Amino acid sequence: MSTDVAAVEPTEGLGAALRRVFDNIRSGDVGSLPVVVGLILITLFFQSKNDNFLTAGNFNNLIVQMAGVTLIAMGVVFVLLIGEIDLSIGYVSGVAGVIVAKLQIPDGSWQVNGIVAILIAVAVGAAIGAFQGSFVALIGVPSFVVTLAGLLAWQGVVQKVIGEQGVIVIEDKWINDTTNYFFGDRTGWVLAALASAFYAATALARILGRKRAGVPLGNLVMPLLRILAFTAVAFFVVAVTNRDRGFPFAGLLIVLLLVAWTYVATRTTFGRHVYAVGGNAEAARRAGISVARIRIIVFSISGAMAALGGVIFASRLNSVDLNAGGGTILLDAIAAAVIGGTSLFGGRGRVVAALLGALVIATIANGIDLVGYSSATKFIVTGVILLAAVTLDTLSRRRLAKSGR
Repeated sequence: MSTDVAAVEPTEGLGAALRRVFDNIRSGDVGSLPVVVGLILITLFFQSKNDNFLTAGNFNNLIVQMAGVTLIAMGVVFVLLIGEIDLSIGYVSGVAGVIVAKLQIPDGSWQVNGIVAILIAVAVGAAIGAFQGSFVALIGVPSFVVTLAGLLAWQGVVQKVIGEQGVIVIEDKWINDTTNYFFGDRTGWVLAALASAFYAATALARILGRKRAGVPLGNLVMPLLRILAFTAVAFFVVAVTNRDRGFPFAGLLIVLLLVAWTYVATRTTFGRHVYAVGGNAEAARRAGISVARIRIIVFSISGAMAALGGVIFASRLNSVDLNAGGGTILLDAIAAAVIGGTSLFGGRGRVVAALLGALVIATIANGIDLVGYSSATKFIVTGVILLAAVTLDTLSRRRLAKSGR
């Protein structure tokens, strides 16, 4: 039996698996390790400054605060994977917020059910993304220029639609509940159990799939440890949130979309084509991949997720105003994707990067507000972390290239 085959036999011990992980890190494939370590250090720092940081109430606040940016960042991950950029996501989210606000006005000529309003807003966001992506894919206009124009244009749309009214209050229950609804204790436990069972079933299906394909299974201890870790985290999160208002619906929305987009990115032909285009667009074209179609769909995904994030922001405030989509939404979403581990150079990254990066940004913002530091400190710290993440990505790519990976 060859050495290569023996290295992945089912009898391989845990020590060998851990050595492989260590070798990957040495070669530059650090994965999510820096983000996880950073989160632990950030959490310990703020807890040492304020005992309220790790309370159940603040934990729930953190989930709700990060929801909008997290959803937008998921769309950004796909754009970055093909080596492009979308600068319009902030004001696309603002347009979506204005749409749901306008469509729910009581006795208005366009009044519809809140759920229908949300679906319309997401559809408009997807259409905006596809429209902008067409300029990039079919004409060859740089995505930076196209989406910068979009940033300016959609900002104007937000201000034009709201006009002198200034603020539109959202009264629809369905829209407001996207961030203001919390599940009861029992429902929270059921959700944790279902999530754990789904994760375990997915891991088992992957193992059985490898067995049916005749592929060596490798070490089986690591998947078991991942299942146990996931289960522990799921029940811990529910246990903490149940001490306050319960698990928020916004948190469930993040989990569901994270699972869905991760499946799309890693388990579908479209996802493989996205990585191929990001790795080498010309090679992908010669391999028969429709590069233009992939780019248009990716920008459509970005627009749809930006719109859904805009609904979250509008719901959290129960209103929209002239500043909808402005502020640091754009920068936070892009920073979240990059800090989480998505490469700015294309071809490398995972959807979970959006969650990890948004968690870092939201934790810093929440902790700084809680401790009482200035907004200037928040911007400085976030900027330093973003620079560190991009630097780490650059160095990691060099080490991977040297190691032939």
